[in-house]
Amino acid sequence: MKALEARTRFQKLRERDGLVDPLELDAIWAVLDAVRPEEILGGWKGGEFRTGHPLDGMLAKADWYGKSFVSVHDAKPLVCRNAAGELYSNLELGQGEASLWTVEFRGEPTATMVYDGRPVFDHFKRVDGNTLMGIMNAKGVPAEGPFYYFFLERAPEIGLVEETPRTAGES
Repeated sequence: MKALEARTRFQKLRERDGLVDPLELDAIWAVLDAVRPEEILGGWKGGEFRTGHPLDGMLAKADWYGKSFVSVHDAKPLVCRNAAGELYSNLELGQGEASLWTVEFRGEPTATMVYDGRPVFDHFKRVDGNTLMGIMNAKGVPAEGPFYYFFLERAPEIGLVEETPRTAGES
């Protein structure tokens, strides 16, 4: 698969309502360009590829908006909407925040978000100037997966509010 074909296929899969085959996503990932952490700073709106992974739909239930990379040492992996529609960094769900590193994944060094409180890594590759493909990897996941696949679109700078954690039963 060539890069242009991969980008076209990526967009079609992104718009698909049904399940997406992880092998097809892996083929796209293989031809995309790696990125450096400094190249992805800023705000990003996110979405997922439904592959049958146990996390499918979980972020939507948390009103996940996307991610904010303020600097390489200040990454907010789980920017969510509160009841008032304001964006906040969900520290409870993410068990803290994160930082950006260059980490080798599948034989290539690429920008990777390392969570502070979980053994989780989000690896990124460039689809185009405004789009990233992400693969979530975690301690204990075999080299062949299953992985959680997602995408990020550049968004305007994200203004976050402080969020008081909700108590059980609150919505």
